[in-house]
Formats: sequence, C-alpha cells, structure tokens
Amino acid sequence: MRAARSRAPHGLALPSTTMETDATPSAQADVADTDGAAQSAAPTDDPAVQLAEANARADDNHAKLLYALADFENYRKRNERFLQERLSFGRRATLSKFLPVLDNLERALGYGEDTKGLRDGLDATRRGFEALLSSEDVKPIDVVGAPFDPRIAEAIGTKETNDVADNTVIEEVQRGYRIGDDVLRPAHVIVSRRPAAGDAEAAPY
Repeated sequence: MRAARSRAPHGLALPSTTMETDATPSAQADVADTDGAAQSAAPTDDPAVQLAEANARADDNHAKLLYALADFENYRKRNERFLQERLSFGRRATLSKFLPVLDNLERALGYGEDTKGLRDGLDATRRGFEALLSSEDVKPIDVVGAPFDPRIAEAIGTKETNDVADNTVIEEVQRGYRIGDDVLRPAHVIVSRRPAAGDAEAAPY
C-alpha cells in the first residue's frame, strides 16, 4: 500500500519541511574562537618564547624577594629602636634614684661643724657617686652666672640685684644633670631681677 499523501487545496502551496543543514555564521565564529583559544593555550616549542617566559618569572620572583627583604629590614630597625628606647628609659630611671643620695651628701658637706674625718668620708663617698654617674655619661649642668634657660633649669625664686644682668642665674638650690645630650634632671635656681624703678630712686627726706 502506498502511504496517503496530503494534498493542499487547489491553488495553495504547503510549507516546506526541509531541514537546513548549513551552520549559521555565529556558530561558525564560536567554533573558530574555540580553536584559536586551544591553540594559544597549547605550550610552545619555541626556545626563545620559553626563555622570555622563564626570565619574566625570574624577574617577578626577584622583585618579591627584594620586597620581603626590605620589609624584614624595616622590622629589624623598628625592633632595635624599640629595645633601645626601653633600655634608655630604664637606665634613666635607675640613675635618677642616685641623685637624691648625692644631694644629701652635698648638704652634709655644707655643715662646717663636722669633724675632719667625717667630712673626708662624706667627700670620698660623694666623689664615688660622681665617678659612677660620670661612667654612665651623667654630668652636672653648670648654670650659675649664665642667663636663665628654661630648657635646663627651673626658676623657684627671684632676687633683686643690680650686680648682674636681669634674668641671670645667681644661685643654684639643686644641681641639674645631663645624660648625654638630654636633661636627666633640671637645675632648681634663683634668678636675678632688677629692682623696681621706684625702689632704686627712693631716698629719705
């Protein structure tokens, strides 16, 4: 038996059912891109290209090494600076504790009624303390007769006088000390002050 064929009404054409077998242009482009990517990803056998890639990787690793070394050097310097500051602070605190003892020795030596033997012993003790401080780079600050400098001295009083220039240190109540270039303890001083004009010109009648 023959299969029945459908017929269209007289004068009308049936739509074609034939399938297109040719690929569309966009599909062809996708295939071409895939082939190109595969070819570019494939390793090359060109020695010059391989050498250039190896040199690029070596340069990158060398740069990373230099950055790491620089970071480590900065860390080492920061750590050394921190330790030095801690040691300096502890040293200053310890040496400061010796100063009141030295002050008391100097006061004791200031009394003129002490026996000679006692004075000699106190004087030897004072020199020992001074030598110890000097070995640690601690030295007294000379301020008497110099213009008052608030960076190295504290004025605890003033005294009127015409014998020296105004604002001159005329008396040292407590000695000041340096440790290296820094002030370990400022001196306590009396500073000169010019008498008031009315006081200088006042005269009895």
